[in-house]
Amino acid sequence: MAEVGQQHPIKVYFLVWGLLFVFSIASYMVDYFEFKEHLRWFLIVVFMLLKAGFIVAVFMHMKWERPTLITAILVPPLVLLVLMYLLAFEADYAWASRIVYFGGEVDPIPLPPPTHAAVPH
Repeated sequence: MAEVGQQHPIKVYFLVWGLLFVFSIASYMVDYFEFKEHLRWFLIVVFMLLKAGFIVAVFMHMKWERPTLITAILVPPLVLLVLMYLLAFEADYAWASRIVYFGGEVDPIPLPPPTHAAVPH
Protein backbone atom coordinates (compact mmCIF):
# COMPACT_ATOMS: atom_id res chain seq x y z
CA MET A 1 0.00 0.00 0.00
CA ALA A 2 1.39 3.41 -0.96
CA GLU A 3 1.86 6.09 1.67
CA VAL A 4 -0.52 9.00 1.52
CA GLY A 5 1.12 12.39 1.90
CA GLN A 6 2.44 15.38 0.15
CA GLN A 7 6.05 15.70 -0.91
CA HIS A 8 7.50 19.11 -1.60
CA PRO A 9 10.43 19.44 -3.97
CA ILE A 10 13.74 19.75 -2.15
CA LYS A 11 14.65 22.57 -4.52
CA VAL A 12 12.22 24.84 -2.61
CA TYR A 13 13.98 24.16 0.68
CA PHE A 14 17.43 24.85 -0.78
CA LEU A 15 16.18 28.04 -2.43
CA VAL A 16 14.72 29.33 0.85
CA TRP A 17 17.87 28.31 2.73
CA GLY A 18 19.89 30.37 0.24
CA LEU A 19 17.55 33.34 0.66
CA LEU A 20 17.87 33.11 4.43
CA PHE A 21 21.64 33.13 4.02
CA VAL A 22 21.47 36.22 1.77
CA PHE A 23 19.12 38.04 4.17
CA SER A 24 21.44 37.24 7.09
CA ILE A 25 24.44 38.59 5.21
CA ALA A 26 22.47 41.73 4.29
CA SER A 27 21.47 42.21 7.93
CA TYR A 28 25.09 41.94 9.07
CA MET A 29 26.21 44.31 6.31
CA VAL A 30 23.72 46.93 7.54
CA ASP A 31 25.44 46.75 10.93
CA TYR A 32 28.93 46.67 9.40
CA PHE A 33 28.44 49.75 7.21
CA GLU A 34 26.93 51.68 10.14
CA PHE A 35 23.83 53.08 8.51
CA LYS A 36 22.02 55.95 10.21
CA GLU A 37 20.23 54.87 13.37
CA HIS A 38 16.60 54.79 12.15
CA LEU A 39 17.43 53.33 8.74
CA ARG A 40 19.68 50.73 10.38
CA TRP A 41 17.00 49.49 12.76
CA PHE A 42 14.34 49.59 10.05
CA LEU A 43 16.45 47.42 7.72
CA ILE A 44 17.40 44.99 10.50
CA VAL A 45 13.72 44.52 11.43
CA VAL A 46 12.72 44.13 7.76
CA PHE A 47 15.34 41.42 7.20
CA MET A 48 14.32 39.74 10.47
CA LEU A 49 10.66 39.67 9.43
CA LEU A 50 11.53 38.38 5.95
CA LYS A 51 13.57 35.54 7.45
CA ALA A 52 10.83 34.69 9.94
CA GLY A 53 8.23 34.75 7.18
CA PHE A 54 10.20 32.36 4.96
CA ILE A 55 10.87 30.02 7.88
CA VAL A 56 7.19 29.91 8.84
CA ALA A 57 5.98 29.61 5.25
CA VAL A 58 8.31 26.88 4.01
CA PHE A 59 10.03 25.07 6.87
CA MET A 60 6.92 25.05 9.07
CA HIS A 61 4.78 24.18 5.99
CA MET A 62 2.42 27.13 6.49
CA LYS A 63 2.49 27.85 2.75
CA TRP A 64 0.60 24.64 2.10
CA GLU A 65 -2.02 25.02 4.87
CA ARG A 66 -5.62 26.15 4.54
CA PRO A 67 -6.20 29.93 4.53
CA THR A 68 -8.29 29.73 7.71
CA LEU A 69 -5.41 28.19 9.65
CA ILE A 70 -2.99 30.75 8.27
CA THR A 71 -5.37 33.53 9.30
CA ALA A 72 -5.83 32.05 12.77
CA ILE A 73 -2.07 32.00 13.31
CA LEU A 74 -1.05 35.29 11.69
CA VAL A 75 -3.88 37.67 12.65
CA PRO A 76 -3.40 37.68 16.47
CA PRO A 77 0.26 38.86 16.32
CA LEU A 78 -0.70 41.52 13.77
CA VAL A 79 -3.51 42.73 16.05
CA LEU A 80 -1.06 42.88 18.95
CA LEU A 81 1.33 44.99 16.85
CA VAL A 82 -1.46 47.42 16.03
CA LEU A 83 -2.45 47.64 19.69
CA MET A 84 1.17 48.23 20.70
CA TYR A 85 1.39 51.06 18.17
CA LEU A 86 -1.82 52.60 19.52
CA LEU A 87 -0.55 52.33 23.10
CA ALA A 88 2.72 54.03 22.15
CA PHE A 89 0.80 56.79 20.39
CA GLU A 90 -1.49 57.23 23.41
CA ALA A 91 1.49 57.33 25.79
CA ASP A 92 2.92 60.32 23.94
CA TYR A 93 -0.47 62.03 24.13
CA ALA A 94 -0.78 61.32 27.87
CA TRP A 95 2.71 62.68 28.54
CA ALA A 96 2.04 65.79 26.44
CA SER A 97 -1.23 66.45 28.28
CA ARG A 98 0.59 66.18 31.64
CA ILE A 99 3.12 68.76 30.47
CA VAL A 100 0.32 71.10 29.35
CA TYR A 101 -1.65 70.64 32.59
CA PHE A 102 1.25 70.85 35.06
CA GLY A 103 3.45 73.14 32.98
CA GLY A 104 7.10 72.50 32.19
CA GLU A 105 8.84 69.29 33.10
CA VAL A 106 6.92 67.14 35.54
CA ASP A 107 8.90 66.18 38.63
CA PRO A 108 7.55 63.69 41.14
CA ILE A 109 6.73 65.03 44.60
CA PRO A 110 9.56 64.05 46.96
CA LEU A 111 8.62 61.69 49.77
CA PRO A 112 9.21 62.78 53.35
CA PRO A 113 12.30 61.30 55.00
CA PRO A 114 11.67 57.96 56.72
CA THR A 115 11.13 58.02 60.47
CA HIS A 116 12.86 55.37 62.49
CA ALA A 117 10.13 54.53 64.95
CA ALA A 118 10.87 51.87 67.46
CA VAL A 119 9.34 48.63 66.40
CA PRO A 120 8.08 46.54 69.34
CA HIS A 121 9.68 43.12 69.55
